[in-house]
Amino acid sequence: MSTLQDQNKANALRVPNELFNQGNMAAADEVVAADYVEHAPAPPGLPPGLPGLPGLKLFVTALRAAFPDFQYTVEDTMAEGDKVVIRLTARGTHKGEFAGIPATGKQATWSEIHICDMADGKLVEHWVAQDQLGLLQQLGVIPAPAQAR
Repeated sequence: MSTLQDQNKANALRVPNELFNQGNMAAADEVVAADYVEHAPAPPGLPPGLPGLPGLKLFVTALRAAFPDFQYTVEDTMAEGDKVVIRLTARGTHKGEFAGIPATGKQATWSEIHICDMADGKLVEHWVAQDQLGLLQQLGVIPAPAQAR
């Protein structure tokens, strides 16, 4: 792997490890481009279309307020060219309102895959696939198949 790929991977990993796990907003300033593009829609309760870095910081703040013990575990990381792919397991206890859902007090664990486009060592574009159905079922917002019968 090239030095550039190593640096892209290290910087991309700072987002889950420092920004989300620790709430370190300074990490975002260091490794996320101010005008980066997010391809995931804003969850209910957050302003739609809030661009770039301010939108990311607002999302992290809202997520950490709703899940104060939120934690990502990095399962896999791959880098090729300017792309970094990270597979994560997310965990947290729902203690505050999030996406219009009042606190349930329930713990949840879900999986996510992130694709990060990097330029000059910074995140410039991001896509995510996550198990939102599993999360909502664990929080009791949507019945699990066994509960639906």
